[in-house]
Amino acid sequence: METITDLIDKIYAGTFPAAMRTQLLADIAQARDVIKLPRKAHWDEQDVVLISYADQFREADKPTLSTFSRFYQQHLQSIFPLVHLLPFFPWSSDDGFSVIDYHQVDPLCGDWQDVARLHQETRLMFDFVCNHMSSHSAWFRHFLAQDPGWDDFFISMPPATDLSAVTRPRTSPLLTPFQMADGETRFIWTTFSADQIDLNFANPMVLLRMVNVLLDYLKRGADYVRLDAVGYMWKTPGTRCIHLEKTHQLVKLFRAIADIVAPGTVIITETNVPHQDNISYLGNGHDEAQMVYQFSLPPLVLHGIHTGSARALRQWASSLDLSSNDTTFFNFLASHDGIGLNPARGILSEVEIVALVRDLALEGALVSYKNNPDGSTSPYEINVTYLDALNRETDDATRLQRFLLAHAILLAFPGVPAIYIQSILGSRNHYDGVRAAGHNRAINRQKYSLKEIEAALAGGDWLRQQIYTHLGKLIQLRRRQPAFHPDNPMTLYDSENALLVMRRHQPESGDGLLCVFNLGGRPVETRLPVAHTLQDVVSGRKVDGTQPVRLDAWQFMWLR
Repeated sequence: METITDLIDKIYAGTFPAAMRTQLLADIAQARDVIKLPRKAHWDEQDVVLISYADQFREADKPTLSTFSRFYQQHLQSIFPLVHLLPFFPWSSDDGFSVIDYHQVDPLCGDWQDVARLHQETRLMFDFVCNHMSSHSAWFRHFLAQDPGWDDFFISMPPATDLSAVTRPRTSPLLTPFQMADGETRFIWTTFSADQIDLNFANPMVLLRMVNVLLDYLKRGADYVRLDAVGYMWKTPGTRCIHLEKTHQLVKLFRAIADIVAPGTVIITETNVPHQDNISYLGNGHDEAQMVYQFSLPPLVLHGIHTGSARALRQWASSLDLSSNDTTFFNFLASHDGIGLNPARGILSEVEIVALVRDLALEGALVSYKNNPDGSTSPYEINVTYLDALNRETDDATRLQRFLLAHAILLAFPGVPAIYIQSILGSRNHYDGVRAAGHNRAINRQKYSLKEIEAALAGGDWLRQQIYTHLGKLIQLRRRQPAFHPDNPMTLYDSENALLVMRRHQPESGDGLLCVFNLGGRPVETRLPVAHTLQDVVSGRKVDGTQPVRLDAWQFMWLR
């Protein structure tokens, strides 16, 4: 509690009202007393996360969470021990990330009992959409109505204010006009869209209410809590308004609350930004997030396979700080968003980034842009399924091999891996969804009738069935390898340009796996950095380390 009060004093410089402080501490103490569900104490090689929407699968007249639970138990439970349910609250846009009510379940999905029933089958990760909420929310309606107690809940700014320094992740206006009850037009801060209204954490009442949202999720059993778009939480005009010190202090406060209320809860920050800014949310290793999304991995793996060169991926991986066992990376290739390009900046040259964007656009990917302070625009993310990103213009057998190669890299990297539902389902670009929704990200957010997807996985769609089968087996194999414990070190070796060669091993015993990946489209011969016989745990075949080893195009081996 002392840490919590110290952070409140730092954030609000002694202006936090005493009555609110008393209420906040009482709410935390009450939550601590009622939470009985234990959390897993630490992560290990068993932890692989499935990312999915709660309404991913549909049946007539049934809540989608009930349908999802049945699909999960029959098809996914043996593969994934933890499920990240993307926002399942009432929403008005952005497929859930414009939340109308933080404390309710979208009636289409079901209710909190449906969430609890799913939680009996798996550990769960919730989204805490802490930066903004829907313009259709009761909170914003109170603000517009100028009801007592709702002043400054959101950020009003004179339209002439110089906000040119503010970091912009979108090309939409930063300020959106809304009419107040007294007829005045106010310009309200909207980082992501006119329907996503940024909360004003400078108002202590906002903090009090948002802490109660976090406490509600912890009471509901959230094992992991994802802080969405967290880097933008605090605004100070004249600055970049991203990664400000008070934002980091808010994350530390959320962490301290989770630690005291539900020990073992993992706080994960989602900041789609360059690598050094991203890892700053790990704090000193003990006081901020336990995990950060590893945003650099998706574009670097994609670039490596597209160019047939592991150079950039190898150099970046060798720079990762893996010294702490109290923090780790949340690794992924695909998500409900696009493939972010900002995290590749400073690792790939702008020429390489533009070339990748151009090549993918020629193959059918869509591209989203951001505004720069000088008035120009830059590509912000590539909107595409990861399967089609790896090469849409090829045969299915090649597409499958490249896809499995990418995921073998993901599963071998230090950290906790996460697989997006569209990846395990082998989904292709969903252009009809883009036309219907009117935004690019819908290309990778397809929803399915239960009957349709089960028929496809049973063999009605060869590529889907092959990806589901082979990727599922690869994940299960990964979970049986102690060498892949997130805390175990990674050693990278110099090798041919197309090859990525790494070793993961247990420090105590020295037992480990030598992982070799050929990112190129041609066979490669190489000498391994060991001189004894190994066994590929993927194929089962023996490999003589005293002789040159041949890897076919896009082949990978996990060698014991």
